[in-house]
Amino acid sequence: MGEWIYVDNSNVFIEGKRVSAVRQGLALDVYEAMENRIVDNEYRMSFGKLYEFVAGLDNADTRRAMLFGSRPPENDAIWDIARRAGFEVVTEDRNRANKEKKIDTGIVAALTRDAYKNAEEGDIFTIVSGDSDYVPAITQLISDGFRVDVVFWDHASRELKDACSNFISLNPHLDNLRP
Repeated sequence: MGEWIYVDNSNVFIEGKRVSAVRQGLALDVYEAMENRIVDNEYRMSFGKLYEFVAGLDNADTRRAMLFGSRPPENDAIWDIARRAGFEVVTEDRNRANKEKKIDTGIVAALTRDAYKNAEEGDIFTIVSGDSDYVPAITQLISDGFRVDVVFWDHASRELKDACSNFISLNPHLDNLRP
């Protein structure tokens, strides 16, 4: 049984900063933090610890672990750190308005290609993101017999939580994911 992992880096990191803001008392709850753009700018997440949490300490069953995000400045070593942690890194340029684009569709494209071209019966697909944009792909994969887990903060989309095979909360692990 293999495991296939797909991470939306910005989504998991920014929302982790909101969860940390609530934990630090900067907001009453994550929804207030979202509405008022409150984040804990001191919060950092270790790629290695995230990889170990999702893939397991021995990660022997991991067939592929992909981390998707925006292209950083050329002098930024963040993606090199992610590669050393075990992730295959996919970056996309931001659009003219400096908005992140092509990340969700990139994940869905890689996920579905792997499922239908490379996966074996019993393999598990794990998405680390909280967006409901993944619901159609998850629904299709599950109806075709695949197991799809979602790993994210508690405030992930309700529709996403309902669609997946298994939801795993990162909230209890906020501090364990720090460098």
